[in-house]
Amino acid sequence: MSIEQRPTVPTIDYREMEKSVELSSIAHEENEELLTLNMGPHHPATHGVLRLLCTLEGEIVRDIKPIIGYVHTGIEKICEDKKYWGVVNAVDRMDYLSYYFNEMAYCGAVETLIDLEIPQRAQYLRVIHLELNRIMSHLVWLGTSALDLGAMSMFFYCFRDREEIVDLFEMSSGQRMHPRYIQPGGVFEDIPLGFAEKLRGFCKRMPTRVDEFEELLDRNEIVLQRLRNVGVVDEQTLLDLGVTGPLLRAAGNPWDLRKAHPYSSYDHFDFRIPVGTIGDNYDRYRVRMQEMRESVRIIEQALEGLPEGPWVAANRKYVLPPRHELATSMEALIHHFKLVTEGFRPPPGEVYYAIEQPRGELGCFVRSDGSSKPARLHMRDPSFVNLQALRPMVKDLYVADLIATLAMLDPVLGGIDR
Repeated sequence: MSIEQRPTVPTIDYREMEKSVELSSIAHEENEELLTLNMGPHHPATHGVLRLLCTLEGEIVRDIKPIIGYVHTGIEKICEDKKYWGVVNAVDRMDYLSYYFNEMAYCGAVETLIDLEIPQRAQYLRVIHLELNRIMSHLVWLGTSALDLGAMSMFFYCFRDREEIVDLFEMSSGQRMHPRYIQPGGVFEDIPLGFAEKLRGFCKRMPTRVDEFEELLDRNEIVLQRLRNVGVVDEQTLLDLGVTGPLLRAAGNPWDLRKAHPYSSYDHFDFRIPVGTIGDNYDRYRVRMQEMRESVRIIEQALEGLPEGPWVAANRKYVLPPRHELATSMEALIHHFKLVTEGFRPPPGEVYYAIEQPRGELGCFVRSDGSSKPARLHMRDPSFVNLQALRPMVKDLYVADLIATLAMLDPVLGGIDR
C-alpha cells in the first residue's frame, strides 16, 4: 500500500467534547450509572501532559476522548520565521525522544526541494544515528511501560542502556539531546576517534540485553495477563485512522517506509520487519522488542560498510563549509557567515518527505516561495495520528487496562502538540 492510497486522517472537534460525552451518557439505559472522569493533564501514568476525558461505568471504560494542547509551543510557526538553517534547531525539539528523526525529515525535505545530492558516507552516518535513536526511544518506552505494569526494575535496566547511547551521541555531536547533527547537505561532523569501537561494543551487548528483558517480562504472569488479548484493534480500523508504525505492524501489516520507500541508503541493508498477529498489547510489545534487534543489525552493517569520503555535500551554495576550514580559509569563513546570516533561497515549490520514526510515519511538508525562509512548514507526527486509536483500543476495558494500553501506544506529547 502506498502513502497516496491511505485515507486522510479524520479530525476531532474538541470544542464539542463536553456535549458529546453528555449525549453518550443519555444514550445508555436509565438503570446504568455513568461517571465522567478527568484523567490528567498531570496524571503520573499518562506519559506526558495529556488529558483524558473518560466515561466510566464502574471500572469499565465506556468512552474516552483525548484532549491535547497543554504543551503547545507553536514550533511550526517559529520555523516559518527562521531561515532554513535555523529551522533544524527548532524541529529538534518536537518529539523529544526522536530528535534525529525530526532533523532527518526536515533536512530530507529541504534537500529534495533544492535537488541536493548527499555523499554516501553522510547517508550511512545518518542511518547509524537514526537506528541508535530508535533503540533509545524504544528503551524509554519499555522502561516506563514496564513501570506502569509493576515491573519497576526494568526502568533502571533500560535507562542504564540508554545512557550508553546518549554517550555515543555526545561523542559524535557534543550533545546528549537535541544534537543538530543531521543538517542540509549531510551531517555536522565525521565520527571521532574511538566512536566506532565503542559502538561495536554496544552492538555486541545490546541483543543480549534484549534477551534478558524478555526473560524478565515473558515469564511474569502479571505482565502477560495485562498484555495478552488486551486492547485488540484490527488492521483495517488502524488503516482507516491513518495509524502507522509498530501499532500497525502489530496487527499484521508490514508497512515500513525503510522498506516501502527507502531513503538515506536503507536499501543497502538487510533487515526484517517484525509483525504481530492479532494486534493486542502483547503484539505491540513483541514488535518493538524485535525492532531493537533489527536496528542493531542495521547499525553493524552500516558500520562495517561505512564508505570513505566526505560527510557533507560540496555544493557551497547551500551547504556550510566544514568547521576545520574556518580556521585556515578566509573564503570559507565569509561563506559560512553569509549562509548563516542571509541563508539560501530554494526555488519556489513544495515537497513532502516521509521517514519511519519509532512511532510511525514522520512526514515534513515544506513550501518555498523563493525567499530564505519557509513559506509553510508542517510536520505529520505519528503520535498525533496514532492517538486516535486509543478510543477503540480501550473501549469496554478496565481503567487499569487503560493505563497499560496507553503505555503500549507510546505517545510523545511534544510531537502531538508542537
